[in-house]
Amino acid sequence: MTAILNPIIPGMAPDPSILRVDDDYYIATSTFHWQPAVQVFHSTDFVNWELLTYLLKGGEVNLQGTNTPAGIWAPHLSYDKEAKRFWLIYSHMQNMAGREFNAEAYAMSAECITGPWTKPVYITSIGFDPSLYHENGHHYVACLEWETRTGYQAPGHLAIAEADLVHGGIIGSWHRITTNFTTRGCIEAPQLYHHGDFYYLLAAAGGTGYGHGVECGRAKHIFGPYEPDPTGEPIVTSSPRHLFSLGDPDAGHFEMYNPASPMQKAGHGSLVETKNGEWYLAHLMSRPLPDTMLNPLGRETSIQKVTWTDDGWLRLADGSNLAKMTVPAPQGTTAVRDRARCEDVHEDFSNNVLPLKFMTPYHLPGGDWARVRNGKLELCGRNSLFSQVAPSILATRATSMDYMFTTRVTFHPDHYSETAGAGLYYDANNWLYAHLALDPKEQRIELSILQAKLGTRVADDSAVAPIPGGTVELKFYYDEGLLAIFYRVPDDSEWHVLQKNLNVVYLSDEGVNGEPGEIGGFTGLFNFVGSVDAHQHDSVAYFDHYDVVNH
Repeated sequence: MTAILNPIIPGMAPDPSILRVDDDYYIATSTFHWQPAVQVFHSTDFVNWELLTYLLKGGEVNLQGTNTPAGIWAPHLSYDKEAKRFWLIYSHMQNMAGREFNAEAYAMSAECITGPWTKPVYITSIGFDPSLYHENGHHYVACLEWETRTGYQAPGHLAIAEADLVHGGIIGSWHRITTNFTTRGCIEAPQLYHHGDFYYLLAAAGGTGYGHGVECGRAKHIFGPYEPDPTGEPIVTSSPRHLFSLGDPDAGHFEMYNPASPMQKAGHGSLVETKNGEWYLAHLMSRPLPDTMLNPLGRETSIQKVTWTDDGWLRLADGSNLAKMTVPAPQGTTAVRDRARCEDVHEDFSNNVLPLKFMTPYHLPGGDWARVRNGKLELCGRNSLFSQVAPSILATRATSMDYMFTTRVTFHPDHYSETAGAGLYYDANNWLYAHLALDPKEQRIELSILQAKLGTRVADDSAVAPIPGGTVELKFYYDEGLLAIFYRVPDDSEWHVLQKNLNVVYLSDEGVNGEPGEIGGFTGLFNFVGSVDAHQHDSVAYFDHYDVVNH
């Protein structure tokens, strides 16, 4: 029997929403402060998942100035079979200060997953993590109602209402369903399904940390009342021992780390029925660095096979509730995972098109600052990498704990504030940048390293190399949180060490700084090329290639 190896989408791919339409499977995931927003992966064999498109790529959202980990949260894909239309609903988290969590939910639709999509229509600001369910021409939205009152169960109720997807807003009133199906607390991300005689409401619980899980309730009527799963526990989790955390806003729950499992944080699930009637649940997960609780790759997407019991409850196929790294593939599947095709990156820019996998923090890539022509990527320098407005960065998701990243850059600065190079990036406060720049006396071009650690600028004066011609090839080896950087100049076949054994474990979800009371981040590590020009915004860096090989 063919097996599926988890994660099916490694690297930053959190909050998966899975959907099948005919013979095609789609998964949409959160993108937070990254643009284009809402990445969609596609598969026809249920084993190989490749990036297909982004759904918010035309300036529909402005993420400039967004603090980690706000931005675009938990997009939900659905398909209205009667109207034959795809639907997307998503929440734009705009503020998390003071635990106010101000989010706006929008819906949009298309006849084809790749568009064109309608203009987003405002639905609600009640909370976050909305989802849509379509039935007999009616459309229902399930959402977390965010609780701000003192003494009330946090984070709030799961609520359901009928939505007006044409004009926007809610029809009638919200129906509060529950604040929990188990004692794990931190309930969120409700998703509605109908199977047999019941409506089922799946929800994430336990916070998006080590106590995370998927819990379930069911009802005869869409507005309830809903009865919880009789086990009183999540139906899927990485940490199956009992947790009581009602009213606890902590999303970390490091005490729930499961040393017996390579998979941690399994939760936030989404159901799909295959072509032959089998059921699977896609969910997020993380893989910590060895002997740590730091997760550099962020929250990834995995999948579990599930079945329905005789009395109509959902269970993992093996009868437990512990998420597994290896699961049975659908019957008749013979495909084998092609990791090189799905995960490695090889761009030589020969087609003069900005590669699909490139993303940019806080604003859209492309425009007048990033273009491909004459077989080269051209980056015009702008804000520093500390900027949450307009940094000139093109990045791809890191998808392995052991990989090599190479690029070659040509750059001729004429001012000390102009730089160009490559490195590792988490957000505006946390990154590492090996770059070309003029030396302090502005007499020669040098290669050096600059880091941002929790918002603090850290320069490494011990690792400096002259690059007389302004062209250098860079090679980064990332191995379980340690980084080695090498360089070579044209006509030199030998690689030279710029710096070894750089500890970059802080570039992880738990290692960065976020809003008070929250985990630092929910995204993950990226590789990037970039350029800075705080002089005249007129310098241009040229990149010949961009390659990432996972080991």
